[in-house]
Amino acid sequence: MSAISDILALPNDSKKKTYIVAFVLCLICSIAVSSAAVMLKPVQDKNKQLDKQRNIVAIANLAQKGMSVDQAFAQVEAKVVDLQTGNYVDAIDAKTFDARAAAVDPKQNLVLSKDQDLASIKRRAKYATVYLVKDEQGKLQKVILPISGYGLWSTLHGFLALQGDVNTIVGLGFYEHAETPGLGGEVDNPDWKAQWVGKKAFDDQGNIAIRITKSPVAETDPRAVYDIDALSGATLTSNGVNNAVHFWLGSDGFGPYLQKLRQGGGA
Repeated sequence: MSAISDILALPNDSKKKTYIVAFVLCLICSIAVSSAAVMLKPVQDKNKQLDKQRNIVAIANLAQKGMSVDQAFAQVEAKVVDLQTGNYVDAIDAKTFDARAAAVDPKQNLVLSKDQDLASIKRRAKYATVYLVKDEQGKLQKVILPISGYGLWSTLHGFLALQGDVNTIVGLGFYEHAETPGLGGEVDNPDWKAQWVGKKAFDDQGNIAIRITKSPVAETDPRAVYDIDALSGATLTSNGVNNAVHFWLGSDGFGPYLQKLRQGGGA
């Protein structure tokens, strides 16, 4: 108490008193901010998880009128996949696995070569969480894949949903990006996202055929089932989305896993 009294006894224009008071205030504020961050983390984590579920439900068109996000997401089964082999990894809990954290961990990631890195992400996690929707008989109805890729200003993170045929697109959407509003930000435009519904990801030979193009063919052309109109005035963002989709559907992404699904061994 005597130390506090000595400080208070100092004149108000004393530099020593000013420094001590400033230090104490900073210390109190730091403790308050740190405590708030720790206390709020469970709430933040819960909201983050709910937002992810909400996006999966919307992109996979799982919600019905009057159904909550929790009810809609109850139809979904999350599983972790080894991207190299396409096999499920039951030893990893899909509820807690964080692919984005794993992507920056040298023990859990794969550094991509320039030829491999079509999506400009530099590295990816060795494993990824996929989301399955099955009917009452256990037959695969939909599979939802997390995807990411660099656009103009940012890495876009989202999901691509496919029908059980592992070819017909159910939906595509991004839950995080920093593209220019009104230009690249139009990836969020419902009209643009609606173009993806019903398109085919692969051709009859199994090659990736879906594409974003500035010059789409006529609707009567067989090629039209693979074409998405590019975003107006946002060439680099359009290219980024196109490259991200191609990367994650390809051999360095979910290709091995999708092949197993086609053969009936992955669901």
